[in-house]
Amino acid sequence: MSRYAIQGQGESGAFQVSGELSFATVNDVLAQSRETLFAHPAGQLDLDLGGVNRADSAGLALLIQWMRMARAAHCEIRFHHLPEQLLAIARAGELEGLLPVAG
Repeated sequence: MSRYAIQGQGESGAFQVSGELSFATVNDVLAQSRETLFAHPAGQLDLDLGGVNRADSAGLALLIQWMRMARAAHCEIRFHHLPEQLLAIARAGELEGLLPVAG
């Protein structure tokens, strides 16, 4: 069983990310995201991170990489339901204001 998942919700550019975003998984998550999130990017990506149950600084680095990839694809990206772990790491690094968090 996979320790993470990225699932799309149709052609709308909405995806659910669940599981673990950590040093152990981010390389695989990044590879999968190239095939799912950025294979045919819509004008906007909405990523629901409410199903992420574990995250560390590598998970935050992944979000920043997704922001770079979205910018390169001329696509707006928004994060929904960021786990408190990721928000705390972003605050500690004074990066919270850079993340495009919806709501």
